[in-house]
Amino acid sequence: MAEPSPAVAAAIEGELRLLDPVVRASAELIASLLHPEFREIGTSGRLWNRETIIASLTADDAPRPGPLTASRMRGTQLCADLVHLTFDTESKGIHSHRSSLWRLTPAGWRLYFHQATPFSGDLVAGPSAEA
Repeated sequence: MAEPSPAVAAAIEGELRLLDPVVRASAELIASLLHPEFREIGTSGRLWNRETIIASLTADDAPRPGPLTASRMRGTQLCADLVHLTFDTESKGIHSHRSSLWRLTPAGWRLYFHQATPFSGDLVAGPSAEA
C-alpha cells in the first residue's frame, strides 16, 4: 500500500489524537483540533457543534469510555484543503463506523465534520471496503 499524502497523514494523526482519552478530557486540546464550524452526527443521532461537543466531553460527569481502538482507517484527499477519512472504532464492545472531513486552515488541519454509526458484527461489504 502506498504511503498516504502529507494531508491524509495529518488528518489521520489528528483523528488518532482525538481518540486519546487524555485529549478528550481537555477542552484546550480538543479545541485545537476542531474547526470553528465543526459539526457532528453522533452514534445516538444527536447533532453536535464545536461548543456542545467540547462541553460534553470535558464535563466533570462526562462518561469516560476509555481508549477507542481504531481499525480500517483510510483517507482520500478530495482537494487541496479537504481530506475524507473512514474508519471503525471499538470501545468496551461497542463498534462504530466513522467518517470525518478534515479542512486545512491557517492553523493547520482541523476536523470539520464527523459522523458515527453504531454496528454489531462485521458489516463490511465487498472487497473494496477492506483496508
